[in-house]
Amino acid sequence: MDVEVALHVNGTPQRLTVDTRTSLLDLLRERLGITGPKKGCDHGQCGACTVLLDGRRVNACLALAVAHDGGNVITIEGLAENGDLHPLQNAFVEADALQCGYCTPGQICSAVAVLDEAAAGVPSYVTPPGASTVSLSDEEIRERLSGNLCRCGAYVNIVRAVRSVAP
Repeated sequence: MDVEVALHVNGTPQRLTVDTRTSLLDLLRERLGITGPKKGCDHGQCGACTVLLDGRRVNACLALAVAHDGGNVITIEGLAENGDLHPLQNAFVEADALQCGYCTPGQICSAVAVLDEAAAGVPSYVTPPGASTVSLSDEEIRERLSGNLCRCGAYVNIVRAVRSVAP
């Protein structure tokens, strides 16, 4: 069955008719030509497809497009503003936080959410109990990014990049 879906994708309104089984990832890649989010495992295990949906990170391969009608989606392509890279995009380049680059869009989108979560005081598994603020230590960053896998093993530099942007 086909249904009309309206989304804002990287600041642009989109209205498409999609099969109710269409994932957000397939809508982005196949229907809109937005190839930053990658189809890695297609099971929500690798994080290569991570995007920001209404300000929260999601695995786009697990999100049905019809379930997010009216949603606001930001992909790696939508992070830059006025031609300037997002601070995390610059930090990944400066810290050499990528090798093959396949996971990088998902890593960066997830890292954007990590900064927002920490700023909002959202605790993680490693946040000390009763902490009133969240400090993004290396351990905290690793825990929060644990859903994003890098087959090349660039984790040390990924953590360094995120830490360099963290307040």
